[in-house]
Amino acid sequence: MNLLTAQAPGGVPRSGKGLALGIWRFMLVALALVLSLGFTQVAVAQADPDREMTTAAPGITADQWRQVRSGETGPNYRDSRADSNYSLINSSGETWRQIRNRWVSPFGLIAVFGMAALIALFYFIVGRKELEAPRTGRLLLRWTLMKRALHWTVATLFIILALTGMTLLFGKFVFRPLFGDGIWAWMIAATKVLHNYLGPIFGILLVILLVSLIKDNIPKKHDWVWFKKGGGMIGKKHVDAGFANGGEKAWYWLLATVGILVVASGFVLDFPNFDQSRDTMQWANIIHAVGALGLTAVSLGHIYIGTLGTEGALEGMTTGYVDETWAKEHHNLWYEEVKDQTLSEQEVAARKSSGGSSEPTATRTS
Repeated sequence: MNLLTAQAPGGVPRSGKGLALGIWRFMLVALALVLSLGFTQVAVAQADPDREMTTAAPGITADQWRQVRSGETGPNYRDSRADSNYSLINSSGETWRQIRNRWVSPFGLIAVFGMAALIALFYFIVGRKELEAPRTGRLLLRWTLMKRALHWTVATLFIILALTGMTLLFGKFVFRPLFGDGIWAWMIAATKVLHNYLGPIFGILLVILLVSLIKDNIPKKHDWVWFKKGGGMIGKKHVDAGFANGGEKAWYWLLATVGILVVASGFVLDFPNFDQSRDTMQWANIIHAVGALGLTAVSLGHIYIGTLGTEGALEGMTTGYVDETWAKEHHNLWYEEVKDQTLSEQEVAARKSSGGSSEPTATRTS
C-alpha cells in the first residue's frame, strides 16, 4: 500500500476540487495552531502541582504536612474507608500527584495535540492519497455487517472515553474558568459517571473485536518490507499487503497490548471493592492515563488514514465493500485471493435489498 502522495490520478490538475482541498488544509492548520496556543496554558498549569494544590486543598499548611508525615495527626485526618492505615493526606498520594501533574498530564497533552498538528500539516503539504487508476465499478466485500457494527461500536466508545478521560484530566483548567463552578460541577459529575460505566463495556467489546480479527493480523515477512518502505512512500512501487497491511497490524497489536493494559487498569480503578490498596490504585491511575493518552494520540493517525487521508478507505467500513482498484493498490495479496468474488454495483445493491448473505468464502492472506 502506498500511503499518502500529493499527485492526483494521472497527473491531472484538480482545479476547483484542489482549491477546496487547499482551503480545508489551511483551516485544519489554523485550527491546530489555535488549539496548540489555547492548551499551552493547560500544560503549564498541569506541570505546576502547587498551583493545583491551592485550589484542591487550600487549607493545608506546611505545618499540617509535617504532622501528617510524622504521624502526629489525630483521627480527623484519617481516611474514612474501612481497613485503611493511610492518612487522608499522605506522602504516597503526593508522589502520585507530582508524577501525574509534572509528567503525565503535560506530556500527554503535547502528544495528543502535537499529533493532531502534525496530521494537519501533513495533509496541508502532501494531501490526500487518491487512487492511481480509475475505479472499475466492481466491488469486493471487505467487512461483514457484524464486524462493521462491532468496529463502529468500539470506535464510538473509544472516542467518548478519550474525550471524557481528557475532561477528567484537563477539564478543571479549561471548563471551570469558562463556565464557573456550578456548570463545572455538573459537567465533571456526568463525565465521571459516563467514563466509569462505559469503560467496562468498551473493554469487553474490545476483546471480542481483537479475537475476531486476530487471524488477519498475524505478522508476516512482507509486513517488515512494508515498514522499511514507509508504507509505500519510499520508492515508486507498491508494497505487498494482505488483508491488513503493516500499519494496520501495528495498530491492532498496540490495542491488543497497551489497550488491554488500559482496560485492566481501568477495571482496578472502577472496582475499588476488591481489596486493592490505595498504592495499587495510584499506580493503576498512572498506567491508565499514560496508556490512554498514547492510544488517543496514535488513534488520530488511524482515523485520518481511514477517513480523510485515503480515497476509498472509509467506504469499506461504511458499506462493507471496496472497489477492486482500491483493493489492488492497497492490499494486493488479499486481492489476489478474492478477485474472483467481485460483484457489480447492481449485484451488490440487489444482494443488500434482498437481505442475502454476503460473507466471503475465500481464504485471506495477512
